[in-house]
Amino acid sequence: MKLAAIDIGTNSMRLLVAEVVGGNIINRKKFVNTTRIGEGVDKTGFILEEAITRNIEALIEFKKICLKEGCEKIFCMGTSALRDSMNSEEFIIRAKKEAEIDVEILSGDSEANLGLIGVIEGLNGDRNVLVVDIGGGSTEFTVGDRSGIKYNKSENIGALRMTEKFLKEDPIDKNAFGKLEKFVEKEIADTIDDIRSMIDIKDFVGIGGTITSLSAINQKLEVYSMEKIHNSKICIKNVEQILQNLIEIPLSDKKKLAGLQKKRADIITAGVGILKIIMEKLEIEEITVSEYDNLEGLICQKSKKL
Repeated sequence: MKLAAIDIGTNSMRLLVAEVVGGNIINRKKFVNTTRIGEGVDKTGFILEEAITRNIEALIEFKKICLKEGCEKIFCMGTSALRDSMNSEEFIIRAKKEAEIDVEILSGDSEANLGLIGVIEGLNGDRNVLVVDIGGGSTEFTVGDRSGIKYNKSENIGALRMTEKFLKEDPIDKNAFGKLEKFVEKEIADTIDDIRSMIDIKDFVGIGGTITSLSAINQKLEVYSMEKIHNSKICIKNVEQILQNLIEIPLSDKKKLAGLQKKRADIITAGVGILKIIMEKLEIEEITVSEYDNLEGLICQKSKKL
């Protein structure tokens, strides 16, 4: 059975096309479009009209890919920006009318659960894992194993949200970045304390565009490769070195970095900064990068009901 999963994230829209055979996901293909539905949402509380149109057009294009690939079902979820905006219903209605796709807005808990399901699908073994998902609008912290979630928390500190709030100059103003760090540290303090109290976490896994982009930069990948990204490792020293470089260079130079999509260049610094703070506060020396995430989780969850 060939299925499709679409994630309408704050910064980008992603599509996974895959086959499910005997409960296993095989022959995965992923597509991404930087659509920024969350542009301005944190400031105004509303999705901009041009952002709605931009995302509907991307959804129509993804629908065409799904039909071409012969997908029997298409599942679509909306996350942080659609959760937070006061006009998300307008987008859902237009998506149904113009793209003929039903969009389900997930709670932070549901998003975290799907991320864990996806990560477990891509891991070998059944150990207790902390999954950190740095998105455009929020960051999810999830602890669990194959038996389910033991802890999860969603914090509104995504890469796009923090960029819009603090990093308004190019090159980045170091005082502004310091304010970003203090804000993030304060916002996640209770979550960090909760996680530090858990002594049985065996694996630390990162998912989402920030962490996969960071791995690609770390490996200097000229062409993105899911195989090279999945299960790659990034140590805290590499995170610190890359972050320092991102802070110092202008946006024009960020766009030239091997492994970094040009459309993500303006928000990558905030995303990597968030990761550095999390790793420091939790004393994580090395994090594993997963290319299996909430898209795989959505297909796993939905396929069991078919």
